[in-house]
Amino acid sequence: MKNTVLLCTKFGMGQTDIASLNQKLISKYFSLLLEGNELPAAICFYTDGVKLITSSSPVLEQLLQLEKKGVRLIICSTCLDEMGISRDDVKVGIIGGMPDIIEAQTKADKVITL
Repeated sequence: MKNTVLLCTKFGMGQTDIASLNQKLISKYFSLLLEGNELPAAICFYTDGVKLITSSSPVLEQLLQLEKKGVRLIICSTCLDEMGISRDDVKVGIIGGMPDIIEAQTKADKVITL
């Protein structure tokens, strides 16, 4: 995982119409990731994934812990703007753009979309 980048493109994990299940899965994933010894180099958030870094995120505490452990969290500024999410509501990570996301992906040995 050391040189891996995770992509969060949904407000949760998986493909189901049950939002609570999607959010439960991403919460469990991040919890288990924190318990392990290997963390990804970065996590990129775009499209609906940017909702995970706001004050109302069900995984905000886990993301704060991941960031404290050195995981780079990159948030798409265009997505925030298009979704009307205020930069004041961003509680974790750095607001970047597609060049930052592309840089993280190209430097990674592996890219995983959640």
